[in-house]
Amino acid sequence: MQGNLFGITQLENFRASLDKNSLEKLNAAVNKIVETKKHGGKIMVVTGSGPNIHEGVTTLIAELIRVGLVDAVSTSSAVIAHEMAGALDRVFRVDARALGMDMNKMPRGDVFEFTCMNQNELDKLNKELPIDFELIKKGDMLPHVNEIIKAAGNMAYPMGYRTEKLAHEILSLARIYGQPFEKIAGLGCDERTMLGAANKKNIPVLVTIPQLVGGGAVGMSIGDSIPVSERSMRISKMLASCDVIIESAVALTQEIHDGPFECYTGHGIWAWWSGQNTYNLRDKTLIRIDLDENLRRAVELNNTVQEAIDKGLPKTKAAKIPFRMEMSAFARHEGSLPILGDIGKVWPLLAHDAAEKLGIELEFLSASQDTQEGQKMRDWIVENVKPLDREKLLSATKNL
Repeated sequence: MQGNLFGITQLENFRASLDKNSLEKLNAAVNKIVETKKHGGKIMVVTGSGPNIHEGVTTLIAELIRVGLVDAVSTSSAVIAHEMAGALDRVFRVDARALGMDMNKMPRGDVFEFTCMNQNELDKLNKELPIDFELIKKGDMLPHVNEIIKAAGNMAYPMGYRTEKLAHEILSLARIYGQPFEKIAGLGCDERTMLGAANKKNIPVLVTIPQLVGGGAVGMSIGDSIPVSERSMRISKMLASCDVIIESAVALTQEIHDGPFECYTGHGIWAWWSGQNTYNLRDKTLIRIDLDENLRRAVELNNTVQEAIDKGLPKTKAAKIPFRMEMSAFARHEGSLPILGDIGKVWPLLAHDAAEKLGIELEFLSASQDTQEGQKMRDWIVENVKPLDREKLLSATKNL
């Protein structure tokens, strides 16, 4: 399936975009992944939302799950919502006032979005929930402000609304079967999403607690599906089982580095003291793909940061750099590899190089969206990665 290897001819251009330090860290990360998989170890990915969807990274991670290179994923509720709707979709926008909308309820820009759908798709969806065909007809007749590809199922009618309605139904099923929302949703998701690929391979995908807010009703339903303490323990067990953790365009990772059950850089000592299950980051490798120069600087100031902690002093003043809350543990960990670069360029390099060294053939490779290949990749995702299949989901729950 060579047509899906969108970044293959751009790889050396992507490589040239990295400075010497990041290139060294990339090669070290690839070698660590290869070594880990050769010895039967596991890899976990921690993703944020927006960029990971737009750059095709979540679709690439789904491929890495399929071939056995990724064994666990934690992500944001927004990513779950977008994957339920097919990752990326094409929408058009019209003047909300001309459409007759209540302007006090419209988002910034005073536009209303419609998902680009053909009549067959709308008729099929109408069997699942009532579709306002008059509204769609009126929108079609108005001048289109613009037409774009964006994260799926977000603000556009009817797919955004459909995702909201599905969230409540999936929450009910999650409670009935005693499962996280993500597990139930994955039963009906396209296998080219992380949720769908993970369901097929029977590996966990969970939203981290700091990333629960997002995706509208999806985020709230994920939070309501299992207790916070159970979610934290489930994530801690995922982390404990994996040897390499790759963090991708994610803002809040203190639950990973500084969590209630982590004993090396976190606050797990009292959980251990109380006889609870804990884990340890001590001998793990933390790979972080980021654009923040301060992340690399924080790692370089490893001893300074640790000395500040040892003396009970503010880390920001000691390091003299702006400090994100997750930098503390990442900076102090001996196994940290910060790769400064665009995730749209770093991820295809990381995936390609690791797969090649392991003799694994990939059927999909992403590309940075600012390249011609990346634009073709986004079109391919819109056309080929389908929204959650409700009938498939309901059929699968009967076997739980």
